[in-house]
Amino acid sequence: MNPHIERLKLIFIAVFAILTVGVIVWQVGWIMPARKCEVDQHKWWDSGQRVCAQPVLISDITGRVITDKKALAEARAAIGRDRPPASAKP
Repeated sequence: MNPHIERLKLIFIAVFAILTVGVIVWQVGWIMPARKCEVDQHKWWDSGQRVCAQPVLISDITGRVITDKKALAEARAAIGRDRPPASAKP
């Protein structure tokens, strides 16, 4: 067989193998943890630093109280928290 064809065949196989390993690393390192974080734990995934972070209400940081019960319930539902944090005052 022509040596150029053999060389091209090996190059294509090597490129295919490298791309396959890259896709597996991407799935295991970024996609699977992101899905686990966002879907299972209802948190925020930061793909740049690969961190699963707990969302925080602005009212928890500033100390302002959300007076509208419906707005408070919607805000807590949006971040996946049904009850107030332990440090919150009633």
